[in-house]
Amino acid sequence: MARSARGSLLTKGLHDAAFIEGDTCMDLTTPSNGTEGGKPERLRRMRTLATALLLLMLVLLFTSSALMPQFPWLQWVHAFAEAGAVGAAADWYAVVALFRHPLGIPIPHTAIIPNNKGRIGNTLGVFVEENFLTPENVLRRIQNHNLAATIAQWLTIGPNREAVAQALAEVVGVTLRASDDNDLRRMLERALHPILLRLNVARLAAHLLEQAIRDERHTLLLEKALVVLEQWLDESKPLILAKFSEASRYTPPFLDEYIVNRFVAGIIALLREVVREPQHELRQRFDAATRTFIDELKTSDTQRRRSRAWMREIAAHLRQHGYVGIIWNQLRSRIEADLQAERSGLREQLALSIEGLGREVLADAELQRKLNAWWLQVVRELVLRFRHEASALIAEVVRSWDADEISRKVELEIGTDLQFIRINGTVVGGLVGVLLHAISLAVR
Repeated sequence: MARSARGSLLTKGLHDAAFIEGDTCMDLTTPSNGTEGGKPERLRRMRTLATALLLLMLVLLFTSSALMPQFPWLQWVHAFAEAGAVGAAADWYAVVALFRHPLGIPIPHTAIIPNNKGRIGNTLGVFVEENFLTPENVLRRIQNHNLAATIAQWLTIGPNREAVAQALAEVVGVTLRASDDNDLRRMLERALHPILLRLNVARLAAHLLEQAIRDERHTLLLEKALVVLEQWLDESKPLILAKFSEASRYTPPFLDEYIVNRFVAGIIALLREVVREPQHELRQRFDAATRTFIDELKTSDTQRRRSRAWMREIAAHLRQHGYVGIIWNQLRSRIEADLQAERSGLREQLALSIEGLGREVLADAELQRKLNAWWLQVVRELVLRFRHEASALIAEVVRSWDADEISRKVELEIGTDLQFIRINGTVVGGLVGVLLHAISLAVR
């Protein structure tokens, strides 16, 4: 067991000493996973090359040290190998210290990235906020583009408008399928009930009647009502005669019939006269009564109380009998059936509306200018309002990452370049060693 433990420690020491760090190391006992050309594979190759150069420097150093008494010229190789090994070891330490403790030893100021991920996240967030998410930078990219015309032109193309209409229809369908009928019915009832209670029906009716008078639609309603009343009187002569006979028991039937016929004929003649003459006295009285009723609806507390009591009764009736749910179920069923049809009326109307909107914007340069100005203002306000939230989001995401995970992510992105630093450090260190050796010989 002790031998096994020593073997494990030796394996770990060789693992770190060979500078093959983390879960992306080159495992010689495991076949390649076929990701040649990917970031992990490139990192493995470059790390292996940098480590091989360090081992080569060490071999040259020890070999030249041993053979230099017989071959004095090996002092140049010794100088190159010594300085190259020092440079390679120093660069290895610097690279490893970014991501973990070298050789697993908790040396101060190592494992910089995992130990400082919170500060790195805050710094990265502030950097993005102050250098990228500024109104000037964002607006500079979009202010010279006629975005309104571009979008409008895109919407007038058949496949595009149909795709947008299809997407909107799918959103409607998903929303309907995801909604709970009972919850939605209760929500609609809660939203509709206070609206009905606050609704001033008297003032609304007054407004509608005023509009009807201005458009002279009330005269059309009066004429239609008079025609309907005439038809009713003509068709209801037997009923009127029966009621008149019940009230006048002591007159003969022929006299009752005569009186009723004359009475109905007179009323019908009066109604026809009112319909025929625009300035008839009854029309004027009707106009005056309508205007008086409008004033009462506007000013009368009695009318206001009546309208509110009426709306309370309507709201209670709707809630008691569940009419809101019934109406919603019918509407939902019709919408779902339409969306499932091969030729959906809703999708067609959406497509036509989208195309019409696009053509309207294309034909109006002033509207395009206003839309572009509005878009730029919206973008500016969004950037000013949410740039700090974006910075905080970046910092929060980085802080939430696992320390090993963030080291792995960063190492995969920049590890290959860092291995080039190790290689360059080895070569440059060796050349500097040769140069210093030459200078020392010259001075000696």
